[in-house]
Amino acid sequence: MSENLCQESLRRLAARWSPSRDSGHRFKIYRDTSDFFRIEYGDIVILNDTPYLIRHNAKEGRFGLDDEVKFWVKRAIDLTSGETKIIKLVFHENFIARIGDIEFECFRSPRKEARILDMVGNHTNFMHGFSVRDDQSNVVRIIDFIYGKTIADHIRDLSSGIDHETYFYLHFPEILDNYIACVEAIRFLHERGEKHGDIRRDHILTDRSTGHYRWIDFDYNFRHRENIYGYDLFGLGNVFMYLVGMGDVLISDLKTANHPALGELSDDDTNIVFNNRIANLRKIYPYIPESLNRILMHFSKSANVFYDHTLQLLDDLNNFKSDFPNR
Repeated sequence: MSENLCQESLRRLAARWSPSRDSGHRFKIYRDTSDFFRIEYGDIVILNDTPYLIRHNAKEGRFGLDDEVKFWVKRAIDLTSGETKIIKLVFHENFIARIGDIEFECFRSPRKEARILDMVGNHTNFMHGFSVRDDQSNVVRIIDFIYGKTIADHIRDLSSGIDHETYFYLHFPEILDNYIACVEAIRFLHERGEKHGDIRRDHILTDRSTGHYRWIDFDYNFRHRENIYGYDLFGLGNVFMYLVGMGDVLISDLKTANHPALGELSDDDTNIVFNNRIANLRKIYPYIPESLNRILMHFSKSANVFYDHTLQLLDDLNNFKSDFPNR
């Protein structure tokens, strides 16, 4: 196929999304994605003979970093099917994460994410996609776009204008069922020797079409000699604390509100990772059952016994669920 014909074909395929392109427009075409900064809006990436029209870079949605651009993650259109895709290009980074006195060496691994995409297939509670290699053998992941909100946005919308007690008895039972399904999905990975690697609340999307909670972004890996699944388990605890609390229960907010429980709180009642968050939520909301609060306290600074496996967490969650009032 000649370069001219290739350009003509691409203009025809892309006309639906780029109607203003004149007949002489020439797309920048990339088969090597190594320099992802060069790949911009309106360019074409060809992977395994499939052309993708690049639209926007993704943005970080974590802890107030909503405007931080992720240049290695592109929203794109598969020009052969018209479907929206997320294209994840190869980007390596390393950092040290700490939970109490425990250190975890974390790093990005495109190959790990590619393995997991193959492993989960069409599993209800994971993002779906596949990996291809570009002309320089970079492992590029092509992800089906999920239409929906993060679990954090879902909780904020759900709880708008209601108090915690109403939320807890009216909405939390369904949230608990969905959370348990998410933990079961992580168990699925762990039983096959894999980890999610970056469990947090903006890495769970609520699928608008099915209502299911779905894990995304599992390209992080970590090393720790004592428990290779420990970092995932602490992430699950932080997510659960957010869901139970109808958001983060922060010491600063309690002080602003002059909350009556302030005098009863100590450092032992705080989250082992984020020391400004309350883990002992029963002291704030006394109607929270003790069986639920015991789960939360496994992720507090006072904990001397941690969950080693998802099965232990699931057993406690299901025991609480069976006794949950007004289910």
